Amino acid sequence: MTVMRRALEFLATRALRSRLGVALVIAVLVLGVVGAARLVSGPGDPTDGLSSRPNRPITTVDPTAGDDGAISTDAPPSPVTRPGDRTPEQTADRFAAAWLGRPGMTAEQWQTGLRPLSTPALTEKLAGAEPGGVPAEEVTGPPAVQSRTETFVEVLLPLDTGRLRLELIAADGGWLVDVLDWERP
Repeated sequence: MTVMRRALEFLATRALRSRLGVALVIAVLVLGVVGAARLVSGPGDPTDGLSSRPNRPITTVDPTAGDDGAISTDAPPSPVTRPGDRTPEQTADRFAAAWLGRPGMTAEQWQTGLRPLSTPALTEKLAGAEPGGVPAEEVTGPPAVQSRTETFVEVLLPLDTGRLRLELIAADGGWLVDVLDWERP
């Protein structure tokens, strides 16, 4: 019994009077209360608590309403060209020929050839470009035209070292190239 007595005296005189001892006793009491509460409450639903997961899919539109998708199953409208104006294919062919240039052409001559077939925005973007930087030499096939709207088309031209992608818009003076993109094979 002396061992038990000494342990109790140690707890009463030293351990419980220190901060560490008091913190330890409080922690044991808190864990005991939480453990007893869990035992009394029984097993719970694991989806309860802080989860905000919905119990069914969230719909943002009425599923019985018509098609609301961005992709249309209708054929895109044909590009509109006024009588006497160049078609998008003709504009793309002429632009590609001017863009490819010819040997010995100066940058000023090259820019002058592109200007009537380009929008002012594209002309400004090409202002510092040189004809020597064009990565192809010749067109190797017919243009593939993809109509997006009546006034906007995309044209793909196969070249000897890749494809030239042009976006054309209908302007007052006919079709003009607004975007130029080079795609490697």
